[in-house]
Amino acid sequence: MAKLYELLMRDVRFREGLSACMNCGVCTAICPAAEFYKYDPRQICSLVQSRDEEKIEELLKSETIWYCGQCMSCKTRCPRGNVPGMVINALRQLSQELGYFTQSEKGRQQYALKHTLAHNIKKIGYCVHPDIVAPEKHPEQGPIWKWYIDHIQDVTDRLGGNYHREGPGALRIIAEDNLEEVRRIFEVTGGDSLLEHIEQFSRQKAREMGYSERNAAEYIDHVYTANNDEHQK
Repeated sequence: MAKLYELLMRDVRFREGLSACMNCGVCTAICPAAEFYKYDPRQICSLVQSRDEEKIEELLKSETIWYCGQCMSCKTRCPRGNVPGMVINALRQLSQELGYFTQSEKGRQQYALKHTLAHNIKKIGYCVHPDIVAPEKHPEQGPIWKWYIDHIQDVTDRLGGNYHREGPGALRIIAEDNLEEVRRIFEVTGGDSLLEHIEQFSRQKAREMGYSERNAAEYIDHVYTANNDEHQK
């Protein structure tokens, strides 16, 4: 296998996102994630520029690369045009391809995202849809989310939506030919291959953690809810 830094250099997001970093720290100063999490994009840029293979491997296995919210505030502020958020994307994909993501609590959540967001996009054309967001799994929403779902037809009609109907409007039915185009995009861009990597490595990790091969839902529920309370500052 090629060295990790060489693999990163094959990703255009890495090459274009980190070319002249002087480690000024402006990206960290503006980063919303850095305010709350143990996350410092300046340090990440410094680390990968060192080309230290052991440290890069540690990074790929760490919680750190999963804290970025992809707001790209770093892109707008860097005086040299670097984009740490794009570097994070490259690191995340390499972590998924090599299976390192299963070594961290936040990384293991990729399995839940694969079975929800990615599955939803290919099946119904929406990454998030009210029909598949269970209120009991989102207590942070309070009672309003359940009320919305219970009254969704009336609410969407009043707001100009098109819930479960054909034609234009929010929450409309996505035509099958459009869905087929989306599935084709996943296929030709390597999205399906990446999802398969996530599936295989996650199943292996689930077995190591003692979860039944027959019931993936148990492991999905675990990675979805697990929180060791060590992520925030």
